[in-house]
Amino acid sequence: MYVQPYVFFNGRCEEALKYYCEKLGAEITFQMRYKDAPPDAQAGIRPGIEDKIMHAAIKLGSTIWMASDGHCDPDAGSMNGFSLSLTADDDASAKKYFDALADGGQVMMPFQPTFWSKGFGMLVDRFGLAWMVGVPEEHES
Repeated sequence: MYVQPYVFFNGRCEEALKYYCEKLGAEITFQMRYKDAPPDAQAGIRPGIEDKIMHAAIKLGSTIWMASDGHCDPDAGSMNGFSLSLTADDDASAKKYFDALADGGQVMMPFQPTFWSKGFGMLVDRFGLAWMVGVPEEHES
């Protein structure tokens, strides 16, 4: 068993995924737009969201996560109650990812050494998604 994050971007999914591909090296492995779904007479597609992303799978490092534009509800609140935790292979990569995600976002905790890691920081990116970026702790043998 495993748990996969499924993130709803409320109409900004395509923009977010493009950004993550460019800045983090993510790869979209599957993508379907609402207009590509089979017709449903009882729950048709709301006008204006036909070209929005209904479902996508994204590979980031060794993780596969999923995303959607969701219902594109202008009254929807911001994403909260969770963070994605990105563990980089080394300090330089972690700092690069942190800076890329922080661009246009809000830093909650600057990337810095902590008692548990050589580098760790927290932020909310330009799409409203919270991230924790760090380097794995080193164990003494």
